[in-house]
Amino acid sequence: MSKVSLTGGHGFLGWHTRGALYEQGVETELIPVGDAFDQAQANRAIEGAERLIHIAGINRAEDDEIREGNIRFAQQIADSITSVDTPPAVVVYANSTQSGNGSVYGDAKQAAGELLRTAAEKVGSQYVEVRLPNLFGEHGRPFYNAVTATFCHLLVEDGEPKVENDKELTLLHAQDAADLLIGNCRVEEQHEREQQETVSGLLKRLQEFDTIYRRGEIPDIESPFARNLFNTYRSHMFLSKPKIPLVKHADNRGSFTEIIRTHGGTGQTSFSTTVPGVLRGGHYHRRKVERFLVLSGKARISLRKMFTDEVLKFDVTGDDPVALDMPTMWTHSIENSGSEILFTNFWTDDHFDLNNPDTIVEAV
Repeated sequence: MSKVSLTGGHGFLGWHTRGALYEQGVETELIPVGDAFDQAQANRAIEGAERLIHIAGINRAEDDEIREGNIRFAQQIADSITSVDTPPAVVVYANSTQSGNGSVYGDAKQAAGELLRTAAEKVGSQYVEVRLPNLFGEHGRPFYNAVTATFCHLLVEDGEPKVENDKELTLLHAQDAADLLIGNCRVEEQHEREQQETVSGLLKRLQEFDTIYRRGEIPDIESPFARNLFNTYRSHMFLSKPKIPLVKHADNRGSFTEIIRTHGGTGQTSFSTTVPGVLRGGHYHRRKVERFLVLSGKARISLRKMFTDEVLKFDVTGDDPVALDMPTMWTHSIENSGSEILFTNFWTDDHFDLNNPDTIVEAV
């Protein structure tokens, strides 16, 4: 794709979608909506776009704000679609499975979809509607985006999450939602990526992750759903407690430190040496779980959340071993900051596949 324009690019799903597009070398043209909407800027962003993806919406607010906000955002984009000389080839709407269910939110989402559909049909653009269920994924906002984010936040902060309404949920990972929106996955295949789980079952899974991960171990993440849910959980743990203490056993012979213990699934442990002053890495992953451990020498591990500017830096040594897990959608690197050869161990949850590396080059 040569050009994709996007609303809601700074939100939870928008951030995930931008990461998926970036893997394909596609830069997104972001379109602010609401009070920040600028017709001229929106037209420039939409003009000649191969794909326009409308994600921006309001799902938690007063009824009037939900109703008027969702319709207003869609109307602004619909006006731009019909006013440009070269409209987008495809208009994609991130709708909800609640659309048209009689609630204020559901009716507003349905009305917004009709505005976009009408505009797309008027200019001859293909209209694609993706009805998304309960989304979960890395860096969701607790008490806002979904119950998964709330449970994760409470667990890592030593809180006590409770089940108030134990209903069955249809869950979809944000990267799978992103694949649907950008066309990597056909809408007809959406159900294959969804997972049915009760609220209590979801909490039980996350509690098991929390218990195992606090010991420095990796739970069973063989299934795609388990892996995605674990990545969601550890995105919250990383921001709260990024360093994982390890036990070092030493005597006159030397020392022994267990690096990692897995509870199922595949995995790969690697080892590297790095001469002083050399930088390794400079990439991010969409789904891969990866752990760094400096065995000997001094290193600086740097990470930056995609589409942000702040860089987190951790100085680590082999004398005081700690593990650092690389969050998905954070670009990262490791540099030998000492005067001796750096010995580093790496572990990932999968076996490296040259045809599907899930390793996207991006400087920290």
